[in-house]
Amino acid sequence: MTELVKSSCEACRTGAPIVTESGAVEYMRELSQWKIERVDAVDQLKRSFIFKNFVDAMAFGVAVGELAETEQHHPAIVIEWGRVAISWWTHKIHGLHKNDFVMAAKTDAIFNNC
Repeated sequence: MTELVKSSCEACRTGAPIVTESGAVEYMRELSQWKIERVDAVDQLKRSFIFKNFVDAMAFGVAVGELAETEQHHPAIVIEWGRVAISWWTHKIHGLHKNDFVMAAKTDAIFNNC
């Protein structure tokens, strides 16, 4: 189990610090399948997960949604037949916060337990 997956989200406020480039590099060591992509001038963590059918994809999407509600940190989730795309970023700061990396690690843990 990684350090990130053991962490919990902290309350984030407008003006909270965006993760530095060196911080992102460090966190990404635990998240090898995720990518940082810039969307509308905002860095986001993105990953797609592959499933054998829609039902399994939907169940995974629901599990990630339940995690999001528990942690009070919400991603973009796109569910298709056999695929779920997840994007994490912190809306209040228009970028990446440690919470996004924590949630990506927790998303991986859900996937690994499917």
